[in-house]
Amino acid sequence: MKPKELARVRERLLAFAEEMFASLPRSDQRRWGEVYLRGLMLDGRRKSIEPMAARLPDGDEQCLQQFVNQSPWQWEPVRERLALRMSAALAPLALIVDDTGFPKAGRSSVGVARQYSGTLGKVASCQIGVSVSAASETASCPLDWRLFLPAAWDEDAERRAKAHLPEGERHREKWRLALEMLDELRSWGLEAPPVVADAGYGEISAFRDALAERGLTYVVEVQAQTSAYGLEVTPERPPWSGSGRRPARRYRAAPSSLRELALAAGREASSEVTWREGSRGPMGSRFLVRRCRPANIGLRRAHKDRLPVAWLLCEWPEGEAEPVKWWLSNLPAETTLAELVRLAKLRWRIELDYRELKDALGLDHFEGRSFRGWHHHVTLVSLAHGFLTLQRTDPKAHAPA
Repeated sequence: MKPKELARVRERLLAFAEEMFASLPRSDQRRWGEVYLRGLMLDGRRKSIEPMAARLPDGDEQCLQQFVNQSPWQWEPVRERLALRMSAALAPLALIVDDTGFPKAGRSSVGVARQYSGTLGKVASCQIGVSVSAASETASCPLDWRLFLPAAWDEDAERRAKAHLPEGERHREKWRLALEMLDELRSWGLEAPPVVADAGYGEISAFRDALAERGLTYVVEVQAQTSAYGLEVTPERPPWSGSGRRPARRYRAAPSSLRELALAAGREASSEVTWREGSRGPMGSRFLVRRCRPANIGLRRAHKDRLPVAWLLCEWPEGEAEPVKWWLSNLPAETTLAELVRLAKLRWRIELDYRELKDALGLDHFEGRSFRGWHHHVTLVSLAHGFLTLQRTDPKAHAPA
């Protein structure tokens, strides 16, 4: 935003900041929180502290450094207020789970390692943040964050100390971090809509099982070779000799792949679906849907005699010899094809969000190295994104109830 544009919404921003920072115990913390938000939203190539302070008429580099890197304010209550506010404003259709890379040079920034980042499309020196965002068809906003810690950080006492990494923070898989955040959102009183994720999460059957155990529904991308049975395959009990333990009923047939199930159904079983209006007109394709039972070895061991039923959704564009994208979902049996497609395709919003969070709001411009500083910065960037989202969707929606 240009200074004049920011000045026009200053009163709304002050009210928003007062609401979001109400848990901060000191007035100077709340003040510098609002200043930092203005710094993030003002036009400028870099959104690290030094250039932001220089652009702000009331900027003070030392005070902003203290507020973000050293001040011990808790970020969880701030995120809770943002999550409640944005969920009420957006009425989200889904929660999008995803992760993004933060390029970093050196070894000292908390969580940095040479690791694969889908954002960068390669192995590079970076941090990785995992996020959960609320998304409707018209807007979305990140609600919660976790920093992924590579296993090497668990045993590196020197780096942990320099990054002020709490003792309890240890390596956990990204999908476990996502579950922690979903649990946290529910502890704040949010009723979770379906969870949407790419194959990096959807391919993990333990993640899908954990969502189902929590009573959460999902539409997650998977790969064509994912194992599954058609509904016609049932558990079998082999003949009993009359001695010893009677054999248990279990799935004994070799499972198919999702690709094989789709090809068996055939292109003629697909239907044309339009899921939204794009910048160049309606966006549509052909989709195939059928019921199946995902059946990799872990699932067959966990559900010996009754594998859960799921939706298999495939995108099969005109002119393609076979489907090009695949999803699994545990939504109810009465769910329509249009609803499945709408949720599967809603994940596009996270790409838009990450681009705005990074290019416009400086998500990956933070130059601090500490665990606390990283969490403070991503929280403040999320608040700036939330304010701008409210401004776009309903300019009058800022006054607290």
